Amino acid sequence: MTDIVRKDSNQRLSRIVIHGDTVYVAGVTSSAAGGIAEQTRDALAKIDGYLAQAGTDKSRLLSVQIWLKDIDRDFAGMNAVWAEWALPNAMPTRATCEAKLAAPELLVEIIVTAARRPGFVSGPVSES
Repeated sequence: MTDIVRKDSNQRLSRIVIHGDTVYVAGVTSSAAGGIAEQTRDALAKIDGYLAQAGTDKSRLLSVQIWLKDIDRDFAGMNAVWAEWALPNAMPTRATCEAKLAAPELLVEIIVTAARRPGFVSGPVSES
């Protein structure tokens, strides 16, 4: 039987959900001021931390969804930061779309799914 482990939960969501050897990270936005490069860099740094909490890292990414406030304006800038961060030999599937984000200052939101590293032992079924 596979338990579902939920981390950093509140009334609306769990930031991280682990089911079997799959890690789901909820949409990550930036708390950094600035343009698309700064916000993308900040969101990806947060994702690194969430993946580490779940016993994995960006080398194990399976799928990524990137939501941009203005795809015409920000696609190239986001991709430049993505190219610095992503591992060329471990590219996940990826989709990039334009969406109205939750707050006017947000330019990017990123959702990732990853595989856990072999041998990782999960914690309790729910962690808040």
